[in-house]
Amino acid sequence: MSESQPTSTTLQGRAIAALWRTLAGRRPATLWRLARIAGPMVHRLSRREREVTEINLAEVYPEQAAVGRRQLARESLTHSTATMLELGFAWMAAPQRVEDSILEIHGRELLDEARAEGRGVIVLAPHFGNWEVLNFWLSSHFPFTAMYEPPKIAELDPVIRQGRERMGASLVPTNPRGVAALLKALKRSEAVGILPDQEPDWGSGVFAPFYHRLAYTATLLPKLVARTDARVVTGVARRIPGRGFAIHFLAADERVYATDEEQSATGVNACVEDAIALDPAQYQWEYKRYRKVIEEQQGVPNHREFRLY
Repeated sequence: MSESQPTSTTLQGRAIAALWRTLAGRRPATLWRLARIAGPMVHRLSRREREVTEINLAEVYPEQAAVGRRQLARESLTHSTATMLELGFAWMAAPQRVEDSILEIHGRELLDEARAEGRGVIVLAPHFGNWEVLNFWLSSHFPFTAMYEPPKIAELDPVIRQGRERMGASLVPTNPRGVAALLKALKRSEAVGILPDQEPDWGSGVFAPFYHRLAYTATLLPKLVARTDARVVTGVARRIPGRGFAIHFLAADERVYATDEEQSATGVNACVEDAIALDPAQYQWEYKRYRKVIEEQQGVPNHREFRLY
């Protein structure tokens, strides 16, 4: 293969970016209709996503009938499909079109009050609804900083980065330098975003209950809280199928402010549960939240320790 010949990964990245640009011109109602068509196919053909979703739902809703959980799994994968189809809209559509698609704002006063008091705001943004629409709104209305890890397909990096930064968001790396940037933003009374349900590397978290079962949970939040006077809120962009989105900001579980990392992590997971309660089908259940428990039981060593500098 010549050096100038594109690789399969390059071609894949170009195809995905082209699809996003095409879908950016569609309305949320159209994208939802496409998701309802594609979602059942994703459920049928994506064995890994289907099985992980169904296992997770059996863990968190054991009292629910199996037929109900299977229906919820189908609905969840339809919403996940919708999120993927909406990425081009969130990143590339004219800003006014995206703003107009946000039909409701709930709990904005939590952010406004914190900033009026001169406090920064830590927004816990779980994988619920369309978190890219949430990023769009936050970076449109507040000085906003979030951590960013480049995608595995390098060709998509400039597309994603430009989409997330276009309304003024500041993206920082997922390393101690990025943590230092978050601390500086909070001390300037700005807002920062954290993904509370992303499983950290060994040494970067603690085991805390998530729906009454232990899940390995990051400890970045208590470190940030301990060194700032920030307020913590949960933020999501809930999809209103066929119409648009509703932004919700929820007061955090008080345990997130605990100095004990396990207590704080328990509060973080409770915040995620509160967000999921808005519409369980809109949570990304295909994420393996309980994987580290199995690794711990099998004696997998701690590979790396993360320190806050």
